Amino acid sequence: MRVAQTDLPVLRPFRIGGGEREKWRLSARHGVFLAAAFVLSAGVAQAQSAPSAPAILATIWKWTPLLAEGFALNIAMSFLAMAIGTVAGVPLGLGQISLRRPVRDTSWVVTQFFRNSPWLVLLFYCMLLMPFEISIAGTTVSLPGWLKSTIGLSLPVMANVSELVRGAVRSIPYGQWEAAEAMAFSRSQTLRMVILPQCVKRMTPPWMNLYAILTVATPLTSVVGVSEAMTLTGDILSSEGRTELLVPMYLYLLLAFFLYCYPIARATVALERRFQVR
Repeated sequence: MRVAQTDLPVLRPFRIGGGEREKWRLSARHGVFLAAAFVLSAGVAQAQSAPSAPAILATIWKWTPLLAEGFALNIAMSFLAMAIGTVAGVPLGLGQISLRRPVRDTSWVVTQFFRNSPWLVLLFYCMLLMPFEISIAGTTVSLPGWLKSTIGLSLPVMANVSELVRGAVRSIPYGQWEAAEAMAFSRSQTLRMVILPQCVKRMTPPWMNLYAILTVATPLTSVVGVSEAMTLTGDILSSEGRTELLVPMYLYLLLAFFLYCYPIARATVALERRFQVR
């Protein structure tokens, strides 16, 4: 059984522990710092407010339900974009290891194009090129802006998932392929029953990390007019007309994203340790 070779690097196993310091990871200290910065900015803003103006924290609390609705849209877009990108990225990644050169080259070109394209540019293309509605079997289905933005976000996710799949398959020792060949497995059977089950453990931590990156990228959709948390924050500031609210409101939103992404980051670290390849 022959495995197609490429010049691209493989996904190497994570090495955690052994005296190595973990760098650039979210920690509880970052959350404490954000909370302290929010409280400090609220205090400074309160000192700058007019005596008759409502309290800063009371104003932020008043708008919290509306911000929560916008934040829920951010989370919904991240879930849907991750699902679409994963479903499309897995076969694209398998195409990169195909024995057929046209399939392998086409999959590589698609992966590299969307993986190296700016996310904001892809959002603009999807918003401007996709129609406002489509007709399916005589039924008109509208395509709202948030859905087109979600599709735009799913394209780089698809490319990154493709690389995760390709790298995970390449990281499996070649002896696994030879053992499956000795048992008269076909290539598809080897992938389905031997290789991919082992790849799941290797792909899960970076897949979760990719989801966290996608989540914090969803505010980009505010640039194309989607009414998510960032857009609503700007609308709230315009409605209040109080410049001292600017820093506390955006720190409040940043703290919300941190509280959502921090558990994902810690779960990723735990899975890396659990699935560590020695």
